[in-house]
Amino acid sequence: QVQLAESGGGSAQPGGSLQLSCAASGKIWTVVTFAWYRQVPGTQREWLAAASSGGAANVADSEKGRFSISRANAKNTAYLQMKNLKPEDTAVYYCNADVRKHAGRPYEHYWGQGVQVTVSA
Repeated sequence: QVQLAESGGGSAQPGGSLQLSCAASGKIWTVVTFAWYRQVPGTQREWLAAASSGGAANVADSEKGRFSISRANAKNTAYLQMKNLKPEDTAVYYCNADVRKHAGRPYEHYWGQGVQVTVSA
């Protein structure tokens, strides 16, 4: 089994910054893709960013310039750097990973449990 552990959430003031981490552990040959999503209660989960093991990284157009994604492949960990935070960034942030457990096998999809981010004055 594979577990994703998110950390780094909490409270921030408008204009502040936070960095979220997502550490994957368990039976892992490679994490093909890490992605970050967020969800406000009563709304659909929103894709924010993704980073592949090959180095490609993409951020949602709506958050370019404020959010960035990075990963440390040796640690099976991904990061979401958020700056210039706004109250509307308040949400539960989820890590998602496509994990290949063995070479040549299809990857499996995992979600973390989510971490709360609250932005308020």
